[in-house]
Amino acid sequence: MTERAQYDAAEQRAMREQRARGEMPPCPRCAVVMTERPIGGGSFGLGYARQREWLLCPSCHRSALFDVRRGTRN
Repeated sequence: MTERAQYDAAEQRAMREQRARGEMPPCPRCAVVMTERPIGGGSFGLGYARQREWLLCPSCHRSALFDVRRGTRN
């Protein structure tokens, strides 16, 4: 089985900044526009649910997972 390379910290930071501006970033490795897949999280009964966003490259199949800040909290 081959291991897929992950994005480095600078690449992930650039993708997060582009998403914060409302842009869909291109893959830092192959320049294809990423696709978005929202996912939930958290546990029942805790009073919160973690909101995350999963960016996937349809070409090289690398991905990045980010926490989405809720508008009601800093």
